[in-house]
Amino acid sequence: MATNPPSGDGHRNGAVRDRSQTYNPKNDRWTKRDAGTGQFIDQKADRKPFKGVRKER
Repeated sequence: MATNPPSGDGHRNGAVRDRSQTYNPKNDRWTKRDAGTGQFIDQKADRKPFKGVRKER
């Protein structure tokens, strides 16, 4: 996979590994979870999904 220069400027190249996100329709938010343990890690304050994290279906 090609990466965009400049390297080392603080942005991520590629997807976040071992994480997924799911939509919670009860509170209209996206929640991030650990793929290994299944624990919920973080929840978005706005109603947009996390960038670079795969979605569960």
